[in-house]
Amino acid sequence: MCNAVTDGDIRRAAADGVHHFADLQARTGCSDCCGCCEQDARATLSRAVQQMTLAIPVVAVA
Repeated sequence: MCNAVTDGDIRRAAADGVHHFADLQARTGCSDCCGCCEQDARATLSRAVQQMTLAIPVVAVA
């Protein structure tokens, strides 16, 4: 990834509540130079956020 930001860094940011690419850029500095990695970083963030959403337990209300 860009600027030494790894996929793991992006997944951790998502776990910490980052859900928008602009917030990811602000937190990690990824894709703030040439933008070559933007598509991959966006995809990684999207997958991480989606996995977080699927992992949230549903509590039944009686």
